[in-house]
Amino acid sequence: MMQAARKPAAARTALKIDMVVESALWKQHDVKAIVRRAVAQAAAMLSTPAAELAILLTDDSAIRSLNRTWRGVDKATNVLSFPTARAGGRPPLIGDIVLAFETIAREARAQRKPFAHHVAHLAVHGFLHLIGFDHVRHEDAHAMEQVERDVLRRLAIPDPYCPRPRTKKTRTTRTRPLTRDVSDHVTTG
Repeated sequence: MMQAARKPAAARTALKIDMVVESALWKQHDVKAIVRRAVAQAAAMLSTPAAELAILLTDDSAIRSLNRTWRGVDKATNVLSFPTARAGGRPPLIGDIVLAFETIAREARAQRKPFAHHVAHLAVHGFLHLIGFDHVRHEDAHAMEQVERDVLRRLAIPDPYCPRPRTKKTRTTRTRPLTRDVSDHVTTG
């Protein structure tokens, strides 16, 4: 009897991503493929079962409104995650990720990172929140950061938590680790 060939991890992880570009600001960067690849890599690496999620590429004004409504924080942020309380359907809907252009662009410049790398990192961060990762406790933050590093390494993206070298021409400011600055996921129910 012939044995079926085993599918690679990426093929076993059937991840359906619906992406909506709500802000024209995103059109100046071709990030859809970057975001899809980053999330798919995280799902494959973590052997996430088949699932569906939506990613909204928006602006600071829209994310500020969502942040105010769902978290009680009246300011723009880089990423919000909205895990679904009850996943249903085939494949199950696990939630939504919202990314804000201006905040991400500003952070990338301040941290001297390529915009595409920062977007990929935040997409992975948002996805990890959808599947249950959190960074409230120090131990959880450390575990989440390590998974982010591992996923990004597979995408040939440098460690986002490693300080950038100083240059003589650029003034640097000390920043806290990104997970402390990244918005938490939002629990809806």
